[in-house]
Amino acid sequence: MIKAIVTDIEGTTSSIQFVHQVLFPYAAQNLADFMRQQRGEDAVEVALRDVATDAKIDIADTEALIAQLLDWIAEDKKITTLKSLQGMIWEYGYRNGDFQAHIYPDALEKLIAWHKQGMELYVYSSGSIHAQKLFFGFNEGGDLRYLFKNYFDTTSGAKRDWESYRRIQQQINLPASEILFLSDIVEEVNAAAEAGMQTAWVQRESENVATHPQHQCVSNFADIQVPQ
Repeated sequence: MIKAIVTDIEGTTSSIQFVHQVLFPYAAQNLADFMRQQRGEDAVEVALRDVATDAKIDIADTEALIAQLLDWIAEDKKITTLKSLQGMIWEYGYRNGDFQAHIYPDALEKLIAWHKQGMELYVYSSGSIHAQKLFFGFNEGGDLRYLFKNYFDTTSGAKRDWESYRRIQQQINLPASEILFLSDIVEEVNAAAEAGMQTAWVQRESENVATHPQHQCVSNFADIQVPQ
């Protein structure tokens, strides 16, 4: 019996193209001006102190910090501090109406249906929790934050590390076997399965859905089976 569902975002509920062609470029294009204008703000300073420590850069050298952050973006680094700063920039874009987050119609339909059935829904993404809430708050499907009980990011650990899923399972406070994890990345569903969770490998970009002995293998949310 499944009592909770944890879903990835990019490539799972939502288009990879939106993240890579809209969100990432927007953050890169606006990062320098944002950093210069927001220096002194508490949240920004906390993040920049972490950047300075990790990269061994003088905290007072704004331009060097900006250059480091842009390098990390170009390298698609999964660094929690970078994700936090990107989330701050994206918030400006969302609130300014520069874009809305994408969601696949089948994902929207299923998430709403599962919520109505009383299923506990969670998000686990490499984007910061703040960015996740913005994503579902300023969404093509409307404000979808009501659907989710909680959010997890890389502060719970790397998404390909089984121990991250054990930590999430402990926070959800259900047996791992009663949690279903959804992702388009096979290494992530492998890690979740290693932690004892049920899994569905969502292969939206595949013409022929691959099979796997440990996972449900589907092309979209409509095909996901949730034992109850």
